[in-house]
Amino acid sequence: MQQKSKAQNFQKELKDYSGAVSKYGKAIEKTFKQDPTIASDPTAFSGKEHVLDRAVALHFIRQGQFQLSESFIKEAGMANDEEIGSSATELKFKFKEMYDIIQELEEGKTESAIKWASEHHEELNKRGSSLAFQLHRLRFIKLLESSSMEALYYGRTHFDEFADRHLPEIRRLMTSLIYHNKLSQSPYADLISEQDWSGIRNTFQRDFCALLNMSADSPLYISVLVGTMALPTIIKVVTIMNTRRTEWSQQDELPVEIPLPDDLRFHSVFACPVSKEQATALNPPMMMPCGHVICKESLTRLSKSSSARFKCPYCPSESSAAQAVQVYF
Repeated sequence: MQQKSKAQNFQKELKDYSGAVSKYGKAIEKTFKQDPTIASDPTAFSGKEHVLDRAVALHFIRQGQFQLSESFIKEAGMANDEEIGSSATELKFKFKEMYDIIQELEEGKTESAIKWASEHHEELNKRGSSLAFQLHRLRFIKLLESSSMEALYYGRTHFDEFADRHLPEIRRLMTSLIYHNKLSQSPYADLISEQDWSGIRNTFQRDFCALLNMSADSPLYISVLVGTMALPTIIKVVTIMNTRRTEWSQQDELPVEIPLPDDLRFHSVFACPVSKEQATALNPPMMMPCGHVICKESLTRLSKSSSARFKCPYCPSESSAAQAVQVYF
């Protein structure tokens, strides 16, 4: 009798589960009415699979998933790839150090981070980073919560080298010693904010990656994020192009501008979309009346003379070289 009751309960749960699964597909179709695959190009990575595999492997390393990266490299057949092998080994060592220090910062420990900042003092100064001071500041506040004398000694020992850039904040920190017994109820209560610890972790990760000539976030993560933000606009443009049976561009570029937040803009240089060369002082970027920008040498080759009119390589507009204006980034 008991077994029969269990079987009935199991069948009921299985029926409910099957019903939910069958409704899930319909709910997805109802919610996402547009087909995102119309904006994709299945041939984009044709012959470049190794590039995508490398990006995925390096993403796992940058996320601190070292065992996963090793498994992926092995399964993707990249174990004997000298390029990925050497860079993966070096990056794993570097990012292990970074995540070890971040873990200590999450635990409220600043010693390893301060040691790292001291070892890279010159590089951080060239970047104008305030990481070292912020670390010493947090260490001072942590000492202040337990012993005002230790905090006083620590401040006198370490704050002098930062006086030229952070003197007002140093004065405020040293004045807070007066309220060491009731700091949370004093005018300096903001000094013990938990946001400072999450902020220092982000600052440390950003500066650590910057010294490796890398962005704080994985390029693969940024690509997916930007692609997700741009997808609605791209789908709309593709739908219009398919309806009108027209092409907006002769090149592999987006026919519309995709607005992005400032933290997702990385390139301070301009690469000519025609010649694929970076702009220089002798070959500056030039904007035509239609709004498209190419380098001066490409403009000269297209125009043949300053008065001759020519078609923009990206739209039907015609203009002359004399109408183009130099763009400054």
